[in-house]
Amino acid sequence: MKLFDGTIQNLQKGLDYSSVKNQTIGHNIANVDTPNYKAKQVSFKDHLESAGLEAKRSNDRHLPFSNGDRPYSVTARQDVTYNNNGNSVDIDREMSELAKNQLYYEALTERINGKFSSIKSVVGGR
Repeated sequence: MKLFDGTIQNLQKGLDYSSVKNQTIGHNIANVDTPNYKAKQVSFKDHLESAGLEAKRSNDRHLPFSNGDRPYSVTARQDVTYNNNGNSVDIDREMSELAKNQLYYEALTERINGKFSSIKSVVGGR
């Protein structure tokens, strides 16, 4: 019998993604004044497209699946320069992404807490 279904593992991967994204945003903010620093981003979509993995889809409009350990990659944004010193960090964008990522992380932690509460009540705890 399997104690945990795939939900816990998916939530764990989501938390890992959120953590990497938070670190990346933090590095961008820390280097806002560093000359020639190229802002980095965590990309999920590009990794899906380059994975080359196919799953059975019932409709051509459905997205393909990826079952890799890290379904995202960290890349530098080379196409944009915001400052005269070659730096591509937009502090307003980074702060916005940080807020969105924080909401995403909090939603995941709420969901995983709910899963553990359900398990606790099933085994007899209150």
